[in-house]
Amino acid sequence: MSKAIFLDRDGTLIKDTHYLKDPAKVEILDGVGDALVRMRAAGYLIFMHTNQSGIERGYYDWDDVNACNRKMLGLLGLAEDFFVDTCIAPEWPEKENGYRKPSSRYERETIAQYELTPMECWMVGDKWIDVQTGLSAGMRAALVKTGKPIDDEMGSEAIESKVPVHLNLLEFVERTLKLVV
Repeated sequence: MSKAIFLDRDGTLIKDTHYLKDPAKVEILDGVGDALVRMRAAGYLIFMHTNQSGIERGYYDWDDVNACNRKMLGLLGLAEDFFVDTCIAPEWPEKENGYRKPSSRYERETIAQYELTPMECWMVGDKWIDVQTGLSAGMRAALVKTGKPIDDEMGSEAIESKVPVHLNLLEFVERTLKLVV
C-alpha cells in the first residue's frame, strides 16, 4: 500500500473547541464518518496528526487527549485502532525539533516507515500549518472550511499553491479523491 491520508483533528474531524479536555464536548463534524469509511474502503492508510500544546501548558494531560480521541471514535462508530497511527504533538508553538505542525517530521518518518509514495498522500486540515506540513513532506494538501476561517490571504495562497479548499472532509473525499458512492 503506497497511499495515505494524514488528518488534523480539531476543526477537521471534530468541532474546534479551544483546549479540548472534556470528552463530553467532542462534536463530530458533518460527513466525517462517511468520509473516513470511504477513504479506508478505497485503500488509503489513515493517520491523525494533532497539535495539543495544552499538554505542555498544563491545561490538560495525555489521558484527557486520549479520552477525547476515544470519544470521537466512539461517536463515529469506529474501532479505537481505526487510525494506523496517531501523532499527538504536545509542544508549545515556539519549541523546535518536535512534532508540532507545521513540522513534517511525523509525516516524513511515517512515509519512510510505511514505504508510502508522497505524491499519493494527502494532509488535510483547516489551517495553513496543516497545508505547510503536507507540502514540506512532499505530499499533496487540502483545506476544509469546518474549523478556522479561511481568509482572503489564505484563499489566495491556496490557489497559488494548487491546494483545494472544500466545505468539509466529505466534499474533499467526493471532489478531490473522487470517492463517490
